[in-house]
Amino acid sequence: MNDTSIKKVDSTHSPLGSMGQKYLASGVTVSMRLWEEDPTQPDPQPMCRDYEVVGYVIKGSAELEIEDQKIILNAGDSWVVPREAVHRYRILEPLVAVEATAPPAHIHERDKK
Repeated sequence: MNDTSIKKVDSTHSPLGSMGQKYLASGVTVSMRLWEEDPTQPDPQPMCRDYEVVGYVIKGSAELEIEDQKIILNAGDSWVVPREAVHRYRILEPLVAVEATAPPAHIHERDKK
């Protein structure tokens, strides 16, 4: 029998990850997280994750670098980071963004690899 439970997450009580992300609702195959960040110094190191990311910028802007490509993300833009792609984000203006990760980023400590 399938699980038909409804889940609600109040972001004011969401757990925080080591990179400052708030973990939101999470299912078996996908999870959401919220980023609220100011411009960072120095630039973050490139990373590679064991999950796919799709995101949406609510407010602010950031530069996303994947392999040898760079794009600027502004409010209203969405993006995809393929699984295991070497990438990094540089926050340009105070940023509010939501991401979905598949499989869930927080399970099996995928965010720490």
